[in-house]
Amino acid sequence: MELRDRRLNGHKFVRQFPIGSYFADFACRECQLVVEVDASQHVGSNHDRIRDRFIVSNGWSMLRFWNVDVLKDCEEVLETILAAIEGRLERRIETHDLRFVAAKGYGETYP
Repeated sequence: MELRDRRLNGHKFVRQFPIGSYFADFACRECQLVVEVDASQHVGSNHDRIRDRFIVSNGWSMLRFWNVDVLKDCEEVLETILAAIEGRLERRIETHDLRFVAAKGYGETYP
């Protein structure tokens, strides 16, 4: 993914960023956004839901994609991440392809 080296409109993402006892796949500290890329073993995972609640309760918005979607349509995934950064997503989205949970204040403080 093009999240390294500030390639997504200058936003810096860190891999394996610690939040409490959890590690985010990708995190943008300036935007308080976590991006997770999941494989099929995460379908309906109670552990992931508990983890997501913890991360969101600590001020981070959480965006989840399936790894197959990242491989299949990376440009659309990057556009969705950018939309989250810019506050253009609804506060909560749950579909087969995408899960987004916004932290309190999402869209109010950024850009």
